[in-house]
Amino acid sequence: MAQLRQMRDEFWDTAPHYGGQKEIWDALHAASESEVSLAQAIVESAGIIVSNADLTLCYDERGAKYELPKYVLSEPTNLIQDS
Repeated sequence: MAQLRQMRDEFWDTAPHYGGQKEIWDALHAASESEVSLAQAIVESAGIIVSNADLTLCYDERGAKYELPKYVLSEPTNLIQDS
């Protein structure tokens, strides 16, 4: 779990460097850590166009592409517990 948290932190820290707007990355980050109904509201209010229902591929209103790895969106099913 600690390694997963570290990977997620690293992704979100570096995500704005992949292109796109920081505000959109921040909205996607908030949505990824929210319940479904709140996540939908965040995405809609930010003007994010969701291409894949799982948020792995999104676009902003200007057409910039935002790709999110599955590990930032959900817990892996094969996660080994820290001892």
